[in-house]
Amino acid sequence: MNKGILQWVRTHYTKIANSIAFYPAIIAICFLFLSWVMLKIDFSVWGKHFKQQLSWLSLKDASTARTIVSTITAGILSLTVFSFSMVMIVLNQAASQMSNRVLTSMIENRFQQIVLGFYIGTIVYALFLLSTIRNIQSGIYVPAISIYLLILLTVINIFLFIYFLDYVTQTVKFETVIERVKQQTLHTMKKQYCNHSEDIITTLNSEQPVTKVYNKQSGYYQDFDKKQLMKIAKEEDIFFVFQQQTGTYLIEHSCLLLLYGKAAISSELEKKLLLAVDFFNGQPVDRNADYGFKHLAEVAIKALSPGINDPATAVLSINALSGLFAYRLYHCMPAVIKDEEGKPRIFIKPSSFKELFENCMLPIWDYGKNDRYIQNAMLHMLQQLRVADIEKKQEPVLNKLMNKVKAQTENNQD
Repeated sequence: MNKGILQWVRTHYTKIANSIAFYPAIIAICFLFLSWVMLKIDFSVWGKHFKQQLSWLSLKDASTARTIVSTITAGILSLTVFSFSMVMIVLNQAASQMSNRVLTSMIENRFQQIVLGFYIGTIVYALFLLSTIRNIQSGIYVPAISIYLLILLTVINIFLFIYFLDYVTQTVKFETVIERVKQQTLHTMKKQYCNHSEDIITTLNSEQPVTKVYNKQSGYYQDFDKKQLMKIAKEEDIFFVFQQQTGTYLIEHSCLLLLYGKAAISSELEKKLLLAVDFFNGQPVDRNADYGFKHLAEVAIKALSPGINDPATAVLSINALSGLFAYRLYHCMPAVIKDEEGKPRIFIKPSSFKELFENCMLPIWDYGKNDRYIQNAMLHMLQQLRVADIEKKQEPVLNKLMNKVKAQTENNQD
């Protein structure tokens, strides 16, 4: 397969898979297949015999069958429109009250996608069924078993709708959204992080020739294809040092990485390298845990803005961040990726605890330093993190903000 196509699939897979229409589309296709299977069963020898044994299961009037299917189709269609409208209202409220960034975690919600998919699938099933009910010369062509299954699906849809109403009202709560972002971030860290870091400087051999590789487009550097880069590194006996952190916006012709082991590279090799690097918009938490920290910080800042003025929500975000930073104290993204033989091949530039902590917590403090809720929440968070930092690695960073909080608290008391 063409490498350009592979790069497109790699960069757009997360966007497509997390789209609100992804699961409904798959479920609708499954229901279409189900309708075909049911019609095969309905008009098979076994199906006809089964309907003869159960007289109540037989529908001999084509107009009655059409009325049943048409009524169900119209009802489920109205149910779908109402449910989609509720989802849009919830998303709009979340965007206006918290942050646009949290919309992704709400759109990715699998339950609401499955419910909407079940609605759409039932409509597809009914429409396909409706097209098969007709009068023919030998009699009336009515798929009775398939229609009774449609009635059963309709009953299930009604109960799903009742539960969906309760579920949507729960998802719009701030604490639910914040907790979801926190859990997604924590899951990504547990999947990608390790409990140690390596010193890049001690591993690099400065005597090797170095070549700079520049990106050919402006955009957000998000990630790279580790398998492809590792394959290139082993074939060419080289290794790479990325100069930028993931999530950084780079303008065209910025230095993306340093290539050690070659004084110059061919245009073909350069093209292979750039095709292995992903540039796309968005902030997917499942690919970069730092985005989760930033999303929670944005929720807190938005809650502290004069238009919202909701310090309680900001406190919820601070509490969620405290749990994430507690895990981040002794876990970090591996700075070195080795091949099967244990030889370092790819060096990345992960964010440090200090950078992440200051980028998230200092803006929150700047917005809410005059609020007692924020002062108490900050003080509580810092005290717990200092206790959790047994080896005192991050003590200077924590003490810096602690001194600001204590000074502001004393000023308020005076």
